[in-house]
Amino acid sequence: MTAGNMDKVEVFDTDNKGRGLKAKQDVFSGDVVFAEPAYAAVVFDNLTHHVCHGCFKKQAKLQRCMQCKFAHYCDRTCQRAAWTEHKNECTAIRNRGKAPSESVRLASRILWRMKREGDIVSEDIITTMEGLQDHLDDLSEEEKQQLTLDVEVFQRYWHPSDQQVDKQSILHVFGMINCNGFTISDQRGLQAVGVGLFPNLCLVNHNCWPNCTVILNNGNHDAVNSMFHTQMRIQLRAIQPVKSGEELTVSYVDFLNLSTDRREMLKKQYYFDCNCEHCQKGIKNDLMQAVKEEDGKKIPEETVKEVTEFSKTTLAKVEKERQEGLWANVVRLCRECLKKQEPVLEDTNLYKLKILSLSSEVLSYLQYFEEAAGYAKQMVEGYQKLYHHNNAQLGMALMRAGVTHWHAGLIEPGHAMICQAYGIILVTHGPTHPITKDLETMRCQTEMELRMFRENEFLYRQMREAALKNRKMQVMAEPTGEYIKELFHRRK
Repeated sequence: MTAGNMDKVEVFDTDNKGRGLKAKQDVFSGDVVFAEPAYAAVVFDNLTHHVCHGCFKKQAKLQRCMQCKFAHYCDRTCQRAAWTEHKNECTAIRNRGKAPSESVRLASRILWRMKREGDIVSEDIITTMEGLQDHLDDLSEEEKQQLTLDVEVFQRYWHPSDQQVDKQSILHVFGMINCNGFTISDQRGLQAVGVGLFPNLCLVNHNCWPNCTVILNNGNHDAVNSMFHTQMRIQLRAIQPVKSGEELTVSYVDFLNLSTDRREMLKKQYYFDCNCEHCQKGIKNDLMQAVKEEDGKKIPEETVKEVTEFSKTTLAKVEKERQEGLWANVVRLCRECLKKQEPVLEDTNLYKLKILSLSSEVLSYLQYFEEAAGYAKQMVEGYQKLYHHNNAQLGMALMRAGVTHWHAGLIEPGHAMICQAYGIILVTHGPTHPITKDLETMRCQTEMELRMFRENEFLYRQMREAALKNRKMQVMAEPTGEYIKELFHRRK
């Protein structure tokens, strides 16, 4: 079964995972397997005034819909482009007096579109809405109670002049959202700003060591003529060569968890047991729990347990201090923890990596760049032993570490890290993505500075000191504590 830009893939029945997608032809690393616009998407409740409801870009100033006063847009171009999706929503919000939660708004948009266009809405969609899993029978009692509340709100929100929808269809749509919702990020991919449904993507199964990754492209509305605008879409991109007939997979959770923890998360969130090779064999579990040796002997188990418990306690304290913005306290706690971890835990140990990540992020924010660079170097060296060589999280970590080294005046390792990051992000995001373009600019700048540094270090230092007054590469945002952004809310 193929359609439109889906000609590189076909649907097939897997042995134990239901339906999946496999390649119809050889795919190379960095290739776009397919691109897909959202069937329906909404901005998160807490960002409705800060993110465009049309293109999902985060903007300082937005224009709001003058009828419902709820939806916000970059400009009239975005508003006109989004009117088909917003029309029914606009009326419903005005009738109700306020907007419901994001899940109710998304369910409504899906059902309004199904009503307009039918179950199969485009030749590029190779499944039906009814064909997507909802896992209603697998919901916990708490989830069932929330589902009941959402359905009640939906029924009050649904416009009275609209065609009535039977309760089973409503339940199915909420179930689809629950296990197939995909997180939408801002234009830089740095913050989750909404959730959408992408039917073709729902067919791609999970693997902890996948051969593909999913990247959101927000589209381009910069052209003067709207006919040249492109819409928001996800891209399934290969991160390694995939042979014809091989299944296409992505990871629903971050790999940096023990196999038992990953399986537990997948079972709880997506209702299936992961039987991939990395889970079955516990591949890299030893590195994630690695401890050092003294004179060829292992550190006593009691010492390891003590340091591990101290790390857990510290992470809990750090989270509390971080929420209150007490960054000095965060730094103090991290330094104390690293002092205890250093003689006991290897740099690939998950608890040490979490503290190293926190330390480098917060110290960079506070502009203690030399110390931050040291921790960032340890962190990325650990990541490189654990992650797939074309993992997007590894690429982003290398980019941040490279910029931190640049700020610390460590131009040679900084340039090397930015080049490594560029190589990864070029594969995972593609050459036109804003992050890739940012990295290309950084790479060119650091390459130029590195040549100057090697020709005349003294002159370079003098020029750098003068240039730093503008802080052109000052990209250190306030730490958020969101170390892992899960792409999928739930699974089919």
